[in-house]
Amino acid sequence: MALILSVLEQGMIYGILALGVYITYKILDFPDLTVDGSFPFGAAITVRIISSSTIPPILILPIAFLAGALVGMCTGLIHVKLKVRDLLSGIIMMTGLYTINLWIAGSAYVPIFNKESIFDNAFINGIFTGALADFKTVLIIFVIMLVAKYLLDWYMHTKSGFLLRAVGDNDTIVTSLGVDKGLVKIVGLSIANGLVALSGCIYAQQQRGFEISIGTGAVVIGLASVIIGTSIFKHATFLRVTSGVIIGSILYKACVALAMFAGIDANAIKLITATLFLVILVVSMDRKRGK
Repeated sequence: MALILSVLEQGMIYGILALGVYITYKILDFPDLTVDGSFPFGAAITVRIISSSTIPPILILPIAFLAGALVGMCTGLIHVKLKVRDLLSGIIMMTGLYTINLWIAGSAYVPIFNKESIFDNAFINGIFTGALADFKTVLIIFVIMLVAKYLLDWYMHTKSGFLLRAVGDNDTIVTSLGVDKGLVKIVGLSIANGLVALSGCIYAQQQRGFEISIGTGAVVIGLASVIIGTSIFKHATFLRVTSGVIIGSILYKACVALAMFAGIDANAIKLITATLFLVILVVSMDRKRGK
């Protein structure tokens, strides 16, 4: 049961990250490596606020989202206004955020074991008592994940959301409508990195600490989740794409947990992840060529 709960918790946290990667990778066709920096950015802001203020932990969630949106906007401005290629824009922001995250957090590792969080405070502990106490973390993450998913679904059906999808499919159409495609890209990158930073915020509170290396490989995890979810559930008309992406993240985390349970060295997990991701990517590209 502990293993299942851990997989669900981690899967849903990274599922929110995968929603952000879905926007950049699937909708905008933008290889955004900012994710490796914006994920720990949300975590760094979280531990700094929790450690040095009395702000209720629940209010840190929108703060982290807005901070991540600002990071995404910077990536978009570098790409759109300074005419830097999309991949290089993400690399520049990812590199710069490493130092910024250290400045914000104060050190490479910051624990918050004795501090209140969205999972451990007087209000939550009063609600989740008895047998429910063991499930409070997974239930809280589930609620936050649902809110993020449905807000994204709602946004994608607004005029701005349709323009976002149009820019990814054919930006010439958007330009012909008199809309600045660069601005639409900036908005999309802002929302994507806002979701990634929100995921980092929840992760820091769930793990009760910040570590500078938590962002390493975040974009690969997000891409793997997106590809797994969209590949497996592409014919499932009863599921929205966002639901498939989140389930893909849970399946990915389940596979990693099973690999570790089978006795595979933890140091080899990253290599196995990269290999599986490459295989999935090649298979999905071959299917597209076949069609």
